[in-house]
Amino acid sequence: MGNCLNCCKEPEQLAPSIGTQNCNREEMPEASLYSAPSHAPASSAPLDTILSNGNHLGLPTETVSASAISRFYPPNKRSIAKSAPVHMGITDSRSSDVKLNALFDHYKDDQEDSILAEGIDQFCKDLNIPPDDFKILILAWKLNAEQMCRFSRTEFVTGLKNMKCDSVRSIQNKLPELVVEVEQSDELFKDLYRFAFKFGLDIQSGQRILPTNMAVILWRLVFTVRQPPILNRWLNFLETHPLIRGIPKDTWNMFLNFSDHVGNDLSCYDDNEAWPSLFDDFVEYENDQANQNISKEKEKECESFLIKD
Repeated sequence: MGNCLNCCKEPEQLAPSIGTQNCNREEMPEASLYSAPSHAPASSAPLDTILSNGNHLGLPTETVSASAISRFYPPNKRSIAKSAPVHMGITDSRSSDVKLNALFDHYKDDQEDSILAEGIDQFCKDLNIPPDDFKILILAWKLNAEQMCRFSRTEFVTGLKNMKCDSVRSIQNKLPELVVEVEQSDELFKDLYRFAFKFGLDIQSGQRILPTNMAVILWRLVFTVRQPPILNRWLNFLETHPLIRGIPKDTWNMFLNFSDHVGNDLSCYDDNEAWPSLFDDFVEYENDQANQNISKEKEKECESFLIKD
C-alpha cells in the first residue's frame, strides 16, 4: 500500500443525485450516488486517492490507476530506529505473547499504542513485500484490521497468534501459504472479498459507502487472484462515468455473484432478476458499445465494397 500525500482532510459528502431508482433493489440504491445519464461518455475519471493515517479521502485530482494503491501511506516523517531482526521472537524462549508485544513495540507510534503509517511502511520493508502487494491485504485480513494505515495492539498480537507467527521471518513464510489457500477456497476468498469493502471505509467519519475510486483500487487488488473475465470492462465502465460517486455494500457484495453469473459475454444477464440497478446500467452500456462496434464494422465493409467497385 506505499507512499502518499500527507493528511488532507476535506469534508466528504456523496452528493445526492437528480436521478431515481427502485429502492427495493438494494439497501442503499446507487441512484443517489451519481447524477448524470449513466451512458454519457466522459473524457476521464478525475480521481485521486489521498489517504492519511485515518484513511481520509481528498478531492479527486487524477485518473485512478493500478498504481494508485501505492498512495495508501504517506512518506516517513521520521525514521524508524532500525529494522527488526528477521528472527525476532523465534530465537529466544519467551512466550508468544511477549514476543508479539515486543515486535509490536518495535513498530508502534511514539504517541499512540498503534502501528501507524510510518511503522507499517517499515514493517513492509522488513517483510520485503511491497506495501501495495496482495499479501499485505491478506495480512490485514488475518489481523482483522478495522482501517487502513493502523494496526492496534490487539489486532496485531491476536492476529499473528492465530496465524501462529511471532517473527518477521515466520510471517514471510506464512503469507504465501495463505495466498494459495485463498486462491483455492471459495469461502476464504469470499470472506477476504467482503473484508476489503470494510477495510476501504473511513470509519472515523462513519462512512458507509465506498467512494468509487477506492472501490476500483480495491477491486483490482482483491482480484489479484480469481479475476473474473468481466473485471476490466466493469472497472472501465466505472472510470469512464466519474459521476458514479460511490459503491454501496450490497453492490460490492453482489458483484461477486454477478461476475460469476454473467460470464464473459453477459449473455446470461437477466434484467428481471434482483440485481442492483448499476449492473443494469453496465450491461446496457456494454451492449451499446457492442452495437456501435458492429455498426462501425459494417461501415468499413461498405466502404471497402465501394472502393473495389
